[in-house]
Amino acid sequence: MKQLAEKMIKHALKSVDPYNLILEQLSYQSNNLTIQDKKSIKLQAFKNIYLVGAGKGAAPMAAAMEDLLGERLKQGSIIVKYEHGRQLKKTKVYEAGHPIPDQNTLNGSEQIFKLIDKAGGDDLVIVLITGGGSALMEALPQGITLDQLAALNQLLLSSGASIEEINTIRKHISLIKGGQLAKRIAPAKTLSLILSDVIGDPLQSIASGLTAPDSTTFKEAVAIIDKYGLSGKVSKSIMDYLNSGIKGKVEETPDHSDEVFKGVDNFIIGNNQLVLNRVKEIAAQHDYQTVVLTDRAEGEAREIALLLSGIIKSALFSGMPVPTPACIILGGEPTVTIKGGGLGGRNQELTLAMLKALRDVKKSFYFCSIGTDGTDGPTDAAGAWIDHKTMEKIISHDLNIEQYLDNNDSYHFFQKINQLIITGPTQTNVMDLMFCLI
Repeated sequence: MKQLAEKMIKHALKSVDPYNLILEQLSYQSNNLTIQDKKSIKLQAFKNIYLVGAGKGAAPMAAAMEDLLGERLKQGSIIVKYEHGRQLKKTKVYEAGHPIPDQNTLNGSEQIFKLIDKAGGDDLVIVLITGGGSALMEALPQGITLDQLAALNQLLLSSGASIEEINTIRKHISLIKGGQLAKRIAPAKTLSLILSDVIGDPLQSIASGLTAPDSTTFKEAVAIIDKYGLSGKVSKSIMDYLNSGIKGKVEETPDHSDEVFKGVDNFIIGNNQLVLNRVKEIAAQHDYQTVVLTDRAEGEAREIALLLSGIIKSALFSGMPVPTPACIILGGEPTVTIKGGGLGGRNQELTLAMLKALRDVKKSFYFCSIGTDGTDGPTDAAGAWIDHKTMEKIISHDLNIEQYLDNNDSYHFFQKINQLIITGPTQTNVMDLMFCLI
């Protein structure tokens, strides 16, 4: 099972390789750029074509666009997470901090804005957006510092807030998120190619909706801060800015009624469904009955584990919702409310909670949960795996599952038994993949 699972993970990640996705979904012939057979853009209508982008997968996407457009592309600038860059022909690549922005975030973003500002009404700006773009591209309002932004991001990441909630706040303390990048690009035309890392692929949430209309408000941002009890912990400068927005002293992010979006086209070129479908295909090729439960799993990792373990036990002992041999598949993005001082990530925590729930199961099974970007929390692991033999290791190493869960220390737990999944940077990001072979 483990060997098959490793093959499934490898091919699933390959299915969302950003370079391949660009070349599979875009074509350039007779000076026409066609996207997904849905839209054809006559490039002769534009004097210059510029390329900008942000996110963990922006470099391979940019490489594909350079290969596709050749000399027709004038110049590009992108910003990626550290160790996610590469040498490109016409595109300058800047690296910066993720998930916590640093000074290179602001420096690299400023270089992108300088390129954008060259674009006029007869130019086209192609924007590459992937997961991580929200942290990697930033322009801050006056009075809000990088340290204050970093502290806010750390609070939000530890609070259990969903990515949509986090991005609602990010958009309202930024001068570039929530459709504001599209406003800066105008009057040039915008074509955005997007790799989704958000449940349901909402354009306004992926990388905080850099080129999409935004329906969220300053009032909602403050309500989220209150919901997680953070109002006394967020800096005064940020709270003052958000409250100024509520009072109408700061302009809201542009919504669907804004004229700027008449010159914007947004296309999703990859998402979690592609990964789930590839896992399903490979499992079926090896004579497993398959079921994809959802591509929208969200909520506390431990609660998802409780529900999922029940489904797995039902399949093992009752043949529902699928008879064995079976592969149960799901995707999404769980959250973890951090209460302990350990090290881990949502996928490792979910897998540890699954081990607790399945510890008495003697029948053969294999379960794993991984982040498709190759990074799970502040660790070098993408996730972790367990099987029916794992409890034997636990006993031999004298490990207490509950203690490691209470301390949010799943990384060290799986490190001790050599059951971390380490892929290295995948340069893609379409949320998380979870599956169980039984």
